[in-house]
Formats: sequence, C-alpha cells, structure tokens
Amino acid sequence: MSVLVYAENAGGKFKKSTFEVVSYARAIADQNNTSLCAVSIGNVSAEELQLLAKYGTDKILNVSNEKLKNFVNQAYASIIAGAAKNEGANIVVLSNSFSGRGLAPRVAVKLEAGLADGAVSLPDQSGGSFRVKKAAFSGKAFAIVELSSINKVISLTPNAYKIVEKDSTLLIEDFNPEINTGDFKAMIQEIVRSTDKVSLPDAEIVVSGGRGLKGPENWGMIEELADLLGAALACSKPVSDAGWRPHNEHVGQTGISISPNLYIAVGISGAIQHLAGVSSSKVIVVINKDPEAPFFKVADYGIVGDAFEIVPKLINAIKEYKASA
Repeated sequence: MSVLVYAENAGGKFKKSTFEVVSYARAIADQNNTSLCAVSIGNVSAEELQLLAKYGTDKILNVSNEKLKNFVNQAYASIIAGAAKNEGANIVVLSNSFSGRGLAPRVAVKLEAGLADGAVSLPDQSGGSFRVKKAAFSGKAFAIVELSSINKVISLTPNAYKIVEKDSTLLIEDFNPEINTGDFKAMIQEIVRSTDKVSLPDAEIVVSGGRGLKGPENWGMIEELADLLGAALACSKPVSDAGWRPHNEHVGQTGISISPNLYIAVGISGAIQHLAGVSSSKVIVVINKDPEAPFFKVADYGIVGDAFEIVPKLINAIKEYKASA
C-alpha cells in the first residue's frame, strides 16, 4: 500500500497548490507508515521535478508525451489511475483546482474508489475508519465523509493545508502507460492566458471590488492595492455583468470559488451568491460605507466608511511600512 499524488503543473512549472497537495499527501503517507509517489504529466524538466523532494516525495512517475503537453481530462485521469495501479496505491490525492475538480471523479470511477472532494484537513483514521472533513454547500458548511472503499480519492481545497518541507531521496522514473485513443476525443489545442498575474484559485491574497466603486474608471486604486500586496484581483457579479471588469475576475456562486488566506472586499454588499464563493477565505476584511451591509456579518474585520477615502489611506500606510522595513 502506498499514497499517490498528482503533481499538477502549468507550463512545465509546479504551482503553489501542487506543493500544498504534496505536503498533504506526505502527511497521509506518514499516517499509514508508507511511501509517497507522485505522478507528473507533461513536459516538466528534471530540475523542476527535483523540487518535489523538498516536500517528502519518495518517487516520481514522469509522463512526458507531446500529446499530453496540454491538459486532456480523460487521458490524464486514465494515466493517474494507471499510475495508482502500477504502484499499488490505494489512496490518491489531487488538488481541488479547476482541472482537479474534473479529474478526481474520473479517477475515482476508474479505481472504483470512494471520493472526498474539497477536503480541508487530514483524514481521521482513528478506530480503523477513514473520515475526511470537506467543504459543503458552496463553502457555507463542512461535512464529514467516511470512505469505506478499499481505494480512496481525495481532492484538497487550495490554501487549506500549509506547505511543509520534508527532504527525501527522490527516485525519478519514466512512466509510459498505454494511451487509449478514445481518451483524446475532446482536445485542448491551445491555452491562452489572459494575464501573467496571480491566478484567483491559487492566490493567497485577493482584493475584490463591487458596485460601490461606481465605475471602471475608479479601479486604479484597487489595482494598486493588489499590486502592493501581491494579490489577485476579483470582482462581484454585477461588476462583471456591467462590463467594468472581465468575467474571469468574477468570484461567487456562479463565478470562481476561492479560499485565500486574506480576502479584502471593497464596496461589495455581500449578497448570498457572492458569499458562497468566498466564505472559505481564512480572513475576510470588508470596506463599505453601509453599516447594514450583509458582508459585515461574516467579516473578521470591518471598516465602515467611504472606500475612496479608506483605500488611498491603506495604500499609503502599506507604502510607508514597506519603505521602513
């Protein structure tokens, strides 16, 4: 028995969420006194693969194939399931990222495994059981899922588990499983990234704006605040619907669900649909001139006041702090 983790990459580079999920999988392997094997798919350099040794990976199955350079959902799922069978792994761990949400159920079906998606903590294996705490109801609640199947698949919510360094001796093996041509019926020909900035699902800090900013011409201060904090930009649904900001910045129930360490909401009232996509944030800061805004009920910190006065002061305070540091 061993644990297998899928090491997701973007353009041949591992993402922060990859190191989180490898650290999480390492902890599960330690719970079971077993080894950790990773599977990497795509053109990833040996130097990049070696990074996984810092987080406790004992072995990497490296799948390098030109056909798999871009993400192919069904083919990737087949390879991950094949790697699990090859290694005799009965626990498979993935990140609950955009691609991971599509992969996890497919891998579970192929392995006839129980699935816990959106895990937020390590499994409780006391008394011979296997219980996983996961986010439920769009992040508004938690559920405890018990997996009783022999094989188990877990997808970890990004930013839910800290990165833990644990050096290990790494063995890298080429893995060349048979690829079913039927897995390539739907292909991604090209990925065009809209920005080189921090992506919302991976961001540790997110700065978000709403209709309280009154128009797209006032977004400069939100962008400046985000740049100073190294944060990703987001917005509410009415803002993206009005064309003030691109739809790929829309967070909420019908947009992107996020779980950053810090979420700063500026001029957003906090409709239930918006809260559904951001309530997993560890710390929520709300800036709104309406003291009755629903967002204040779930905020960790709230500032009642005009965003056009508060945000510039916040920007200046951060600049002063950085200058003196």
